[in-house]
Amino acid sequence: MHSHDHSHSVKNIRLAFFLNLAFTIFEFIGGLYVNSIAIISDAVHDLGDSLSLGTSWYLQSKSRQEADEKFSFGYARFSLLGALINCIVLLLASVFVITEAVQRLLYPEPTNAQGMLVFAIIGVLVNGYAAWKLSHGHSLHERILSWHLIEDVLGWLAILIGAVILMFRDAPYLDPALSILITIYILWNVIKNLKETLFIFLQGTPPDIRIKDVESDILKINSVHSVHNTRVWSLEGEQHVFSTHVKLEDISNMEELLEIKIRIKNILSNYKFTHYTIETELDKESCGLAVENTIDT
Repeated sequence: MHSHDHSHSVKNIRLAFFLNLAFTIFEFIGGLYVNSIAIISDAVHDLGDSLSLGTSWYLQSKSRQEADEKFSFGYARFSLLGALINCIVLLLASVFVITEAVQRLLYPEPTNAQGMLVFAIIGVLVNGYAAWKLSHGHSLHERILSWHLIEDVLGWLAILIGAVILMFRDAPYLDPALSILITIYILWNVIKNLKETLFIFLQGTPPDIRIKDVESDILKINSVHSVHNTRVWSLEGEQHVFSTHVKLEDISNMEELLEIKIRIKNILSNYKFTHYTIETELDKESCGLAVENTIDT
């Protein structure tokens, strides 16, 4: 299942990369042709997006590698690295767009409204299709990349609206004003995604897992006295890692111990754990790592 999802992710990112790169070249030529600073500025922004998408393509492909001696958990977190890089690039690009928009507010320049309209329609279609493909992805990486392209779609919508209005009246301030509003909206979403990415990087407990619920399920097993030193974190937002110490009582033979381990693993199979480690301790053992959660809690 994960292999299929990763393959789908790589294909989506590769498609978005080639679409974005081709359109960036098209933008530079078109921006010069219609004398539109807005389009040329967006081309610079899209060039940054293309570099990000290219990096993402590589990192997402890298994340599919199996575990080895260098990375015993595998390369899944390379996808998370790609998400972090793209958040930072998108933040910097948004600051650049706002700066350019403010400059255009202060020093407006005439442009070819008809040419802007044509390029805006093409821009909405190309970036809209790429954003739609990535928005259906499962990974955090794809969702963040989709915001790159959604920002472009909204930017082109702003240019399109501005072009239509400019065809009927002289209002050069509309395009930069809309660009600022759209970029602020994008920044708000980027910051949310950046917080989520950093939370996973810092090995925060995944929001879809409640440690107390898992421990409570384990404590219902006969001969389990307590559970302690439970740790849960995520590799890249989808694959979670679990480890815990289980204190046992009234164990008289190895068969009983194996039966309890099987029951614990059956419980863990109900959660999104890709890796788990269970340390069992008998009556007289004590690891001294943490306060135990017992049946009474």
